[in-house]
Amino acid sequence: MSFLLEYIKNPRLIGAIAPSGKELTKKMMVPVNFQKADVIVEFGPGTGSFTRDLVIRRKPSTALILIEQNKSFCRELRELLCNQPNLHIIHGNAENVCEYLAKFGYDHADYIVSGLPFTSLPTEVSNRILGATQKALGGTGRFITFQYTMLKRKFFERYFDISHVLKAVKNLPPANILVMKNKV
Repeated sequence: MSFLLEYIKNPRLIGAIAPSGKELTKKMMVPVNFQKADVIVEFGPGTGSFTRDLVIRRKPSTALILIEQNKSFCRELRELLCNQPNLHIIHGNAENVCEYLAKFGYDHADYIVSGLPFTSLPTEVSNRILGATQKALGGTGRFITFQYTMLKRKFFERYFDISHVLKAVKNLPPANILVMKNKV
């Protein structure tokens, strides 16, 4: 219910009327090698649909940095995850991902998992986020995001090589999961 209320307050930043479904969450986890990941960042965790799986599947030593712009969602995440080791909840902006990584002593993220609604974000905001994401991934990291349409594919391709696209057809609405890496 809190997700719907936050959507009503600011639909451009929330981007959906309900949290992601189980199939979408499962498919978002497929590209992540949890045994090798030392640092995972999540952009826009909302109420924690992907976060719960990230917490359960990561190694205890893997740092998980959650960057959420919505204060209410941050509060919910802190209550939900209060006793988790190596978990950092940032009330902030994905544009500052490199600053947050440095704050916790990391030079890059192995994976950045995103629930941000790039289709509804202003282009200049998306440009800043994707530019920061490139820097945060370094040479080997992967960026995993979902979109309900493929309207932004060419936009993403300006920044990244799309290694593959997964589909979550049982999600409402169906979603495309893009797995990307920095251009070589």
